[in-house]
Formats: sequence, structure tokens, C-alpha cells
Amino acid sequence: MSFSRKRESTGSCADSGFPIKLGMTRRMVQYFTKQGLEKLKAELKDIKENQVKKTRALIKEAAAFGDLKENAAYHDARDKMSFIKGRIEQLECAINEAVIKEKTAEEIVQIGSNIKILFADSEEQYEIVGPGEADILKNKLSYQSPLGKELMGKKQGKAFTFGEKSVKVKILEIK
Repeated sequence: MSFSRKRESTGSCADSGFPIKLGMTRRMVQYFTKQGLEKLKAELKDIKENQVKKTRALIKEAAAFGDLKENAAYHDARDKMSFIKGRIEQLECAINEAVIKEKTAEEIVQIGSNIKILFADSEEQYEIVGPGEADILKNKLSYQSPLGKELMGKKQGKAFTFGEKSVKVKILEIK
């Protein structure tokens, strides 16, 4: 037996579950690099043009098997469509709330900066990005992460200690 929960939404990006005072609209600004925003737009296009069509076909095919009450393939396809619709909503909200942050200066760490740091005697390179683009496996560090917050606004050559273990960090290069 499969259960599915329907989530009611006002259709607004601000529909986050947090109370909003009457008369106020809430717009959650999300910072992205130009490349990060383009990646989200490409993902949204792919989902709308390809994945939705494929999933509709799966639902139709599974429904043809008959008894929908105990049809696992049908319920799986419907769950997949719910996930896809949720992802479309997330992407559309992120795109609508996006603000592209371009670097304004080379000498300080900011969104879009490529940096080289000395982190506990190990050289590491990162690109500072918005939270929606962050991927530590690709060395994309969110400006909202603990290390990202410490790095923001600092100049090349600046050294500081980071975290509970007081790890020594030094900014070697900013591009």
C-alpha cells in the first residue's frame, strides 16, 4: 500500500512554512555567479522538456496495467512526477530570486573569486560561490559556509585561525 502526501502551496516562492506578517511580501535573494545561474536554467529546461514527458509516458504505461490500487509501477511513476514538480518549483524560485554577483575587485575575497589558501600546511584552491552552486568535490565553496564566511572580504596575504581546532589559514592568491 502506498501513501502520498499532497503539499498545499500558494504557488509563491515565499511559501516556506514561516509566518509572514500581513501586508508583507517576502523575497529571498539568492546570490549566484553567472555560470551557476545558467546551470540552473539549463537544468530547468531539461526537466521541463525531457523528464516531464518521459514521466508522463511512464504513468500512462503503468496505468494501462490495470488496478491502480495495487499497481507499484503506477505509484512509483506518480511519486517521480511529484518529485519532478517539486524540483521545477525549487528551480523556478531560485531563478526568480537570483541576483548575479560579479566580482568588483581583485584584491578581496568575494563571490566569484578563485582563491588559493594555505590550510593547515596544505595548499588548496576554491571558487567562492552562492549556496545553490556549492560543491566541495568540485572545490566550489559557499560564501555562507563557515570557512566561506571567514574568507569573505579578506585580502591576499591575510592569515587567521579557523574553527574549534584553531587551524591556521592564509590567503595566498585571489583571482
